[in-house]
Amino acid sequence: MTTPPATGSLWSATCAPLEPLPRLLAERRAEVLVIGAGYTGLSAALHVAEAGREVIVLEARELGEGGSGLNGGQVIPGLKHDPDLLAVRYGERIGSQLTACSAQAPDLVFDLIGRHSIECDAVRTGWMQLAVSEKHLPGLRRRAEQWRRRGADVAVLSDREAAQLTGSTRYCGGWIDRRGGVVQPLAYLRGLARAAMRSGARIFTHSPAMALSRAGGGWRVAGGGGSVDAQAVILATDAYTDAAFDDLRRTVVTVPSIQVATAPLPARLRAAILPGGQSVSDTQRLLCYFRLDASGRLVLGTRGSYGDLPVPVTTTAHEHALREIHPELARMPLEYRWGGLVALTRDGLPHLHEPAPGLLAGLGYNGRGVAMATAMGRLLARRALGEPAESLEFPSTPIRPIRLHGLSRLAARATIRCLQLLDTLETGSRRPLQRDAA
Repeated sequence: MTTPPATGSLWSATCAPLEPLPRLLAERRAEVLVIGAGYTGLSAALHVAEAGREVIVLEARELGEGGSGLNGGQVIPGLKHDPDLLAVRYGERIGSQLTACSAQAPDLVFDLIGRHSIECDAVRTGWMQLAVSEKHLPGLRRRAEQWRRRGADVAVLSDREAAQLTGSTRYCGGWIDRRGGVVQPLAYLRGLARAAMRSGARIFTHSPAMALSRAGGGWRVAGGGGSVDAQAVILATDAYTDAAFDDLRRTVVTVPSIQVATAPLPARLRAAILPGGQSVSDTQRLLCYFRLDASGRLVLGTRGSYGDLPVPVTTTAHEHALREIHPELARMPLEYRWGGLVALTRDGLPHLHEPAPGLLAGLGYNGRGVAMATAMGRLLARRALGEPAESLEFPSTPIRPIRLHGLSRLAARATIRCLQLLDTLETGSRRPLQRDAA
């Protein structure tokens, strides 16, 4: 590599700008106040505004500087846990709710994109989960079968089918879920913001929520240079929850996810690598995920070492992964590198909380935030507008901070290093497939 990649996001470099948004500098009122302008918050604001109710959004940073503007843009159906396991662990009723809600989440994303004419390079040709070892195949086949029994458009992939769909001989097989897709994540976020504002939402940036208190029959939030009084408050800060909401912050562990993007691929390689436009996640313990963007760049991400923001971005692991997946890209320059935070929960599931009447929170998407955060925003909006909690297709749970949360940094760093070592040891046992002569 002759020049280092830019330490900036590909998405911000290729996204149409959003008009400047104001700071909160006065006292204001709304029926619903949303704190956080990521996918959760903007989806909530849009659905509240579409219901004809007044809604204000407070964002501590510029729009898109959090995880919603920095992720890989994969729209993935389902949760980390398989449908049958959810039914066993949480009972048939709640397990079925979790499965159905997560299954329908991509439909909501692509419906919003269509209804609001959001230009975000949306492609819906599927998401693949591919095995880096043959011992992972039985689990992937069971997962595909569980979704097939529930009517999903899925299929098991052989090693040769995986090679044809990816252009790589690295994988032993896997499965494809055709409900999934990709978006330009920052463009999707800005499109949600525009749609919410057209519907009447007011969004204030660089206006962090500093204090939350009771005010009459509702809530008052001081932030920026002003305050907002509202009947209901939605906390939608996910991995960027700070000490102002400390109990909520301590329900998740945050880890960085680092991504790189190559230069646009030559036409020959672009025709062979992910020709159908699907996205891919693999089965490594520290998973690797990749896709093409609209200009034919290969975008590849993986977990980074634990750290605070700004995320220290290194690309050694990514260059190794590129060589392993697509040796023909070994000399392809990387043009961009960037990172954002992902919120992991103790049980691997998102959580909807209602710690007090009129106070709601949703967070913890465990790397599947494009679809699930959008769906969570709609759930939170419905509850804030008075829909009974029992009618939502997602259970509300108490806030339970992780014990000894202050040690989570050390634990996360040690866990990541251990998983990296195990993945490295397992990599040595894989045998690449041989390409057909054709």
